[in-house]
Amino acid sequence: MLDIVIWILIIAFFVLSFVGIIFPIIPSVVVLWGGFLLYHFVLNPDELTWTFWIAMLVFTAILFVADIIANSYFVKRFGGSKTGERAAAVAVIVGSFITPPFGILYVPFLVVFAVEMMQKRSSGEALRASIGSLIGFLGGAVAKVVIQLIMIIWFFVVLLF
Repeated sequence: MLDIVIWILIIAFFVLSFVGIIFPIIPSVVVLWGGFLLYHFVLNPDELTWTFWIAMLVFTAILFVADIIANSYFVKRFGGSKTGERAAAVAVIVGSFITPPFGILYVPFLVVFAVEMMQKRSSGEALRASIGSLIGFLGGAVAKVVIQLIMIIWFFVVLLF
């Protein structure tokens, strides 16, 4: 019976990790690791290999920087300045705390727009860089969904084989 409860909690952690992509106040990767660690420490400490743990650490590092890298990349690609790129990276973090889940969308957009205008860019150029920020967030979110799915699938593959 305890095993069933633990499995329900593990699955809940996995589901909650995806909710964290939409509501960044929930630390997605930490919740995902909660499921892995719960399995390891409560159900079976011998099943998850060193290869699994090292791969999960690599994917975790990628997840931590996915938003920041994607946002900076698209701001730059859409003509934003280096300052706009940096501002977008900070604004993603700050925006996640202002008004979740929407702050992570509009705060970087507005910050990049303001920064580009302060750089004496035209409103069209500033708007374009801001749109890049929005596309960057969405691209980062898609990347996080894919990486988290890979992590979860890997977890179940290790358990099944």
